Amino acid sequence: MRSDSRATVLIVDDVPENLAVLGALLRPEYRVLAATRGEEALKLVRGPTRPDLILLDVMMPEMDGYSVLACLRGDSATSDIPVLFLTALADPGEEERGLRAGASDYLTKPIKPAVVLARVRTQLEAKRARDGLLDQNAVLEAEVARRMRENDTTQLVAIRALAHLAETRDPETGNHILRTQSYVQHLASRLQFHPRFAATLTDHYIDLLTRSAPLHDIGKVGIPDHILLKPGPLTPSEWAIMQTHAALGSDAIEHAQQDVGDPIEFLSAAQQIARWHHEKWDGSGYPDGLAGDAIPVSARIMAVADVFDALISPRPYKPALPFDEARRIIAEGSGTHFDPDVAAAFLDGFDTFCNIALRYRDPGEATANPAPAVAPRV
Repeated sequence: MRSDSRATVLIVDDVPENLAVLGALLRPEYRVLAATRGEEALKLVRGPTRPDLILLDVMMPEMDGYSVLACLRGDSATSDIPVLFLTALADPGEEERGLRAGASDYLTKPIKPAVVLARVRTQLEAKRARDGLLDQNAVLEAEVARRMRENDTTQLVAIRALAHLAETRDPETGNHILRTQSYVQHLASRLQFHPRFAATLTDHYIDLLTRSAPLHDIGKVGIPDHILLKPGPLTPSEWAIMQTHAALGSDAIEHAQQDVGDPIEFLSAAQQIARWHHEKWDGSGYPDGLAGDAIPVSARIMAVADVFDALISPRPYKPALPFDEARRIIAEGSGTHFDPDVAAAFLDGFDTFCNIALRYRDPGEATANPAPAVAPRV
């Protein structure tokens, strides 16, 4: 940082006498740099003391003022420095050419001291105003970015808190949220360029799915403990109550949307997943018996992720299945339980899904228990 806070003006003229006159005129108010050639001027501009304004002679040997100005405007580091052209040619055409090339103003020789000082002062004040606006915009942009990060974090924390609330009553505890969220993200990414899904699975939509996935079973908070935690098969009436968790979760999210007033994208995705991730490709699922492409893509992806995790995880009513057995069940469900293309993408990347399961395995959880006699409740 320089100790002299005055603005710095660079004078470029191949006539030493002109430099002396302009320097004497400007030094009482400004710091002055001088150059007699275009190449020298460019070196000074890119040196440690960057000028705030340049007075640039048009007619110079080797490299004229137009060439110097082109170099200045072509470099992002110097493109914003205002340039006042100096010329002895009182030709309107030359003035227009200079202004089109990017000069800020045009002064003719012989100079008039009062005019030079006024033009210099005007250009420096304009530059200070522009710099102030840029600084203000940078501060505003930084504040907007900070608040967006804060809102993003708040949203993620709220989602995770709601999901953990459901976990306090649900046997699917521990890292189930992290596993299913990672399955959904990876599976959606694998499908992103598939012809059937490319229009839907944009990067933005995949982010929405990943955020909303933890809320898929939020409705289980409404299921009585004697059903939710029952260590054995459910009776038909108990199973009917258990199935209501999909609609309960969807309704809760819908009510939250209505309270807010404006639609929120990730909540819309969460509502789809919560309501329809138990639908089946052949129409035999619940709660609405949707079939095929009538089931939202988000729910079709969540269905595979949720069933896989249910198969390989222990529950109060069953031990965990080995990975290979879970793979076989997913494959057998292709075209009946699952969208065939979603199931195929899962099977093609099966090793990755197994690695996710191992990475977020619950402490002390076995991963290769004997196959249970009771199927998972999905």
